Amino acid sequence: MNIAFNSTTARFIFVALVCATSLSIGQTPINPDSALHAILEKLEGTPLTLQQATQYALTNATSVRRAEAAYLAAQGSLRNERGLYDPELFFRLDYQDQQLAAASFFAGASVLTTQQVGSRTGIRMSLPIGTELELGINTTRLETNSQFAFLNPEYNAFGSLSLRQPLLGGFAASARKQLTRAEHEHDAWKARYDQRVIAASAEVERMYWDLYAAERDFAVQKLTRDRAEVFLKEVELRAQTGLVGPNQVANAKTFLAEQELLLLERDEQLGNLSDQLASLIGVRPGSGEQRFLPVDEPPSDFPLEPIDELVERALRMNLDLQASKRDVEAARALADAAGWEALPSVDLVGTLGGSGLTGRAREVIFGSDTLRTTRGGSLSDALSQVAKREFPNWSVGVEVSIPLGLRRGLGESDRLDAQALGAEQYYVELSRVLEEQVRATYRELSNGKNRLRAAREGVEAAQEQARIGLIEFYNGRTTAFELVRLGEDFGVAHRRYSAALVRTAKAAATLRQLTSGEYTVTKNN
Repeated sequence: MNIAFNSTTARFIFVALVCATSLSIGQTPINPDSALHAILEKLEGTPLTLQQATQYALTNATSVRRAEAAYLAAQGSLRNERGLYDPELFFRLDYQDQQLAAASFFAGASVLTTQQVGSRTGIRMSLPIGTELELGINTTRLETNSQFAFLNPEYNAFGSLSLRQPLLGGFAASARKQLTRAEHEHDAWKARYDQRVIAASAEVERMYWDLYAAERDFAVQKLTRDRAEVFLKEVELRAQTGLVGPNQVANAKTFLAEQELLLLERDEQLGNLSDQLASLIGVRPGSGEQRFLPVDEPPSDFPLEPIDELVERALRMNLDLQASKRDVEAARALADAAGWEALPSVDLVGTLGGSGLTGRAREVIFGSDTLRTTRGGSLSDALSQVAKREFPNWSVGVEVSIPLGLRRGLGESDRLDAQALGAEQYYVELSRVLEEQVRATYRELSNGKNRLRAAREGVEAAQEQARIGLIEFYNGRTTAFELVRLGEDFGVAHRRYSAALVRTAKAAATLRQLTSGEYTVTKNN
């Protein structure tokens, strides 16, 4: 505006601004010819679509990465527990060199020297029903300086299949408890991770619409500030001609100062929300840009179904609730196993095996007799005897252990039962809170159209008030103070409309999160 700005020009611009603003109200997207759209077009920043923001968040959001880390840890725990039932190969080798003073003639030497090499190898494994199996073979190679050793070196072999089966341990309930717990925890963390992905998408969408509303509020505030500038010049010109007094000029100046401050606050709010969105998605605006600018418009179609059906679907599909149920099952698996483990232990034990003996045969001179053994051969011959069970053996027995008082086992059972009860009550509490949230969000969503219509009517009414007030001001029937109040009402009505415009879209995003993606919204074309 320059010094040649006159009353007629000011009136024309002011009315044009008010009329241009009215074109944009109640339309989505905003009319390209509206004053608001012209301001939005001039905003500087990096354009960002909702899809881009969601993709960035799923890649960079720390909450998603933490949930993924917890899921991977549960996956590792499950793999570890499953590994307890993998067969295990074992091998042991010992060498012993020994010299013993001998006082007996039958020792075969005054100082008996022996070198013995022993080995033990085999495979062992545990079954999910608590059975412990071990198949092993032992061998020894003995060399000695005894004159009475018929075999030197001497080869001994012994093979056995041993079994231990708990009879009062609950079988799979007790033996498999840690694996069962790990399976349930793995499923729980998988559900929590999937729910965190959905929650991150919903959180991004809500923040995106907040940024959209903040951008509109900034445009409305800038329009109001510009209008306040025009109004102040008009009042000053009318004061110069004596049509109004200095108090009305002061009112106009006060109004302009307030709008300048509010414009700064709106600018800061817009920047802060952009920064929050950038922190969430892990991406900053482009080089030289200070903020993101939303590109998409809020959805316009919000399908509704009977609330009871929606609640039932949420209780069935919500992944957080499913994870809590898995926690209950994991706690109950440990509690059930503890109930069996509190009983006395009764184990069936048994072995089935065979032995073999070979070596390098030697003549033994005893007095006037020369003796020779009929048994000889290599180590492989001894192992063959074991495999054929030429010299079989077996055993069977029962081991019983009865803790006196049973306090330790019963105490642990009580503790785990209490933990399972706590997990069950948390599940009940979570389901009640979920139902409450679904009903509240549904109520908010169902009122969306009426809320938006009321807000739109409020904006139209505020604009009409401003138009009438301007006419009355020029006709001397109202004061600048009244116009200032009408200007404030105009800004408040616009902010309410922006809030109503995105509140329903945010409620739809929340409902999709609560139903774990089951609720869908039709996007605008």
